Amino acid sequence: MFDGYDSCSEDTSSSSSSEESEEEVAPLPSNLPIIKNNGQVYTYPDGKSGMGEYVQFPFGKPPTKKAKVLQKQPLVAKLAAYAQYQATLQSQAKTKAAISMEGFSWGNYINSNSFIAAPVTCFKHAPMGTCWGDISENVRVEVPNTDCSLPTKVFWIAGIVKLAGYNALLRYEGFENDSGLDFWCNICGSDIHPVGWCAASGKPLVPPRTIQHKYTNWKAFLVKRLTGAKTLPPDFSQKVSESMQYPFKPCMRVEVVDKRHLCRTRVAVVESVIGGRVRLVYEESEDRTDDFWCHMHSPLIHHIGWSRSIGHRFKRSDITKKQDGHFDTPPHLFAKVKEVDQSGEWFKEGMKLEAIDPLNLSTICVATIRKVLADGFLMIGIDGSEAADGSDWFCYHASSPSIFPVGFCEINMIELTPPRGYTKLPFKWFDYLRETGSIAAPVKLFNKDVPNHGFRVGMKLEAVDLMEPRLICVATVTRIIHRLLRIHFDGWEEEYDQWVDCESPDLYPVGWCQLTGYQLQPPASQSSRENQSGSSKQKKKSKSQQYKGHKKMTALQLKEELLDGEEYHFLQGASDQESNGSASFYIKQEP
Repeated sequence: MFDGYDSCSEDTSSSSSSEESEEEVAPLPSNLPIIKNNGQVYTYPDGKSGMGEYVQFPFGKPPTKKAKVLQKQPLVAKLAAYAQYQATLQSQAKTKAAISMEGFSWGNYINSNSFIAAPVTCFKHAPMGTCWGDISENVRVEVPNTDCSLPTKVFWIAGIVKLAGYNALLRYEGFENDSGLDFWCNICGSDIHPVGWCAASGKPLVPPRTIQHKYTNWKAFLVKRLTGAKTLPPDFSQKVSESMQYPFKPCMRVEVVDKRHLCRTRVAVVESVIGGRVRLVYEESEDRTDDFWCHMHSPLIHHIGWSRSIGHRFKRSDITKKQDGHFDTPPHLFAKVKEVDQSGEWFKEGMKLEAIDPLNLSTICVATIRKVLADGFLMIGIDGSEAADGSDWFCYHASSPSIFPVGFCEINMIELTPPRGYTKLPFKWFDYLRETGSIAAPVKLFNKDVPNHGFRVGMKLEAVDLMEPRLICVATVTRIIHRLLRIHFDGWEEEYDQWVDCESPDLYPVGWCQLTGYQLQPPASQSSRENQSGSSKQKKKSKSQQYKGHKKMTALQLKEELLDGEEYHFLQGASDQESNGSASFYIKQEP
C-alpha cells in the first residue's frame, strides 16, 4: 500500500514560523491511502528524499533528472499502468470529433444553482460504480498547475472541495479559503494523479504563481498540510481503465426489439460501443442507418435464439447467411433475469395490472397480460390503445420494475392513465374489473425488492432519453417511489419526464459523457424549445400529445375490495424523500 513521502527537495533553507500555521486536516474515510512523513520512501540520485521534484519558483529551473524508486516495485508497476492508460486516453481524444455543447459546463451549472449530483456509487453499471470507495472532499491529488508561466508542464497538489459524480471541484494547496482559482475536472481523467506520482515520474511540483510569495519554505508547508491526509489509491487509474473495458465488440449479432413493431425482435449487429452503450444496426439495413441505441445490459437485447426459446415473436431476416466477420454474441454476456417458478400460482392471460407505457414513458397505464411466455416473460398490452394485430404489445419480465399490481399508482399518489375512451371517471379499479369481467394479477407475483440505491430528490445526473435513445441529457430526479425514479430533462416541460428504475443502465453519473466521449445534450433554453422544428424532442412531442387520461382527483381513496373476496390493505408509499429501504408495496390481510 502506498505510504507517501517525507519532504520536498532541500532547496530552501529555513521555514517560516507564522506563515505555516495551518488548520488541522479533517479526518477522512479509512480505506484510502494515508500520506505519512515517517519513512523515507523516494530517493533521488543526489540522495535527497522528497515529495516529487520541487521547484522553488521563480529562482529554480525545472529539474530534468529522474527519481529512483527504492523498494517500491508494485507501486512502480501500477504507475506504469497509469501512464499507459493516460496515453490511451490521449490517443482516443485525438480521434474524437469536437463536441459542441453550446458552452454548457456541469461545474458552472452546479455551482451557480447549488445543485447536488447523484454519487457514482448509485450507478453500479457505470465505470468505477462498484469500486469508487471513499473518494470525497479533502482527498488530495496531483494536477497540472495552470497558474504558472513556465514553458514546461508542471504540477501542484490540490484538494477536493466538492464532488459531483465523476467531476471534482479542486483547490490548489496554499489557497486556504480563497476560491479564486478553483477549477472543475473529471477525477477519472488522465491528468489526475495520486500524491506521489510526481516523485515516481520525475515531474516538477511548482506552487501557483498567485501564492508563491506566501511561504518561504514550501517543503515544510506541504509536509504539514499533507501528513495524515488521504489521496487516491495508486492503482486508481488502473481500476478506471479496467472498468471501461466492455465485452461487446463490433460485428457481434444480437436479437433486439423491433423499434417499429414492439411485439417482435429482429437480428441486429453491433456497430460501435461507447461506454458500454452499443449502437446496433438492424441486419437488413443496407445503408447501415436503421439503428438502435441501448446499453449492453438493457433488457431489450438478447442472444441469438432467445425469441424462439421463450415463444416471443421474431422477424426473420431476409439475409439467409451471416455476413463475413459477423458472429453471435455469447449468451453469458447478457444481463441475467431473476429466476421465477411458474409451476404454482402464476400470471394468466387477461389479468389486469399497471405498467409503464413503453411508447410514453411519462405515464403508467391500465394494462393487460396478453400472452404468457416461457422463463417468466409476459406480453403486455396498454388498455384502450392496442393495435388490432397486437403489434404494440411489449415484453416485460415478471420481475420487471416497470409493471405494478392494481392500485400501485393510487396508493403512491401517481396519476394512472385510464384506457383511451373510458368515460366513467374518476377511474376506479373495482368498477373497471367488474365491467370488463377481469381479475387483477396477484400482488405477490410482482417484484417488491427495493435496493438501497442512494438517490435523493433533486440530484443531478445524465440520463438517456428513452424515446430517442441515442440522446443523453442533463437530468434531475424529481420523485422517488420505492425503486422507481421520475426523471426530468432539464429545460423541458414535465410532459417529457420518464419513469425509470433506480438500477436502469440508462442512468449515468455527472461527467459520464465527458469520460467516455459521448455527446451530452445540455438543458434546453426556452428559445431552443420553441425553434427546434424537426428536432428529436419535437418528434417526441407528437407522441406525448396522445390522450393521457384525465387528471387525478385531489383526494385519493383507499382501494375497494378486489376480486375473489380477497381484501388487500395497502401500505402508504414511501415519500419522495424516502428513497431507500426494503419496503413492500402491499400487505395481504389473512382471513
